Amino acid sequence: MPESLVAHALSLVPSSEGRRTVLALTGPPAAGKSTLARYLVHQVEEKLGRGTAGYLPMDGFHLSNGQLDRLGRRDRKGAPDTFDAHGYVALLRRLRAETDHPVYVPDYDRVLHEPVAARHVVLPHTRLVVTEGNYLAFDEEPWSSAWEIYAELWYVDVPDADREHRLVRRQVRGGADVHQARAWVERSDRPNGELVKGMRERCTRVVPGGQVPRGWWKTRRRKQK
Repeated sequence: MPESLVAHALSLVPSSEGRRTVLALTGPPAAGKSTLARYLVHQVEEKLGRGTAGYLPMDGFHLSNGQLDRLGRRDRKGAPDTFDAHGYVALLRRLRAETDHPVYVPDYDRVLHEPVAARHVVLPHTRLVVTEGNYLAFDEEPWSSAWEIYAELWYVDVPDADREHRLVRRQVRGGADVHQARAWVERSDRPNGELVKGMRERCTRVVPGGQVPRGWWKTRRRKQK
């Protein structure tokens, strides 16, 4: 399965520089979207050269905790209206249009629990951008205005029990105790996941999660040293 996904991603790469394609991955929280996205970027670069592919995580557009407090949405962090969706769509459009200079891309830090500016970069010669996030198939504006930008939109599917186990573990790693972690999953991650699951039929392809080989990132780190 991973080989076929990599082959398909490679088939989406434009043949000439100056052109850029966007492959989008969506799915509920902890489905493995970011793992798959990073793996695809790595594999495309292995085949076509460093910088050929770039990564755009929707989570980089989380509103800061300060803004969520101001808006009274801190206890709903992760819901569609707790992201700068307009900013995400605007950056997608920049990535399609601005191919003569580096474009810097934000990320989300699970230790700081805050978005971080410019953690990633899409280079001028990047021809494939892999983006991922929960709400890429959401049918409300401004999310839906991005659909025309995506060459394809894949849904990453994982059993709910597996996802919720990952979500609890994620919260614990972020500093919560098990009780707090489970309460957060029930209050926030679970309803958000149910919302995202209703978007599955809008996607061009359903991809089973958990297909990425374990330890692949260690190889990448060794080569980057």
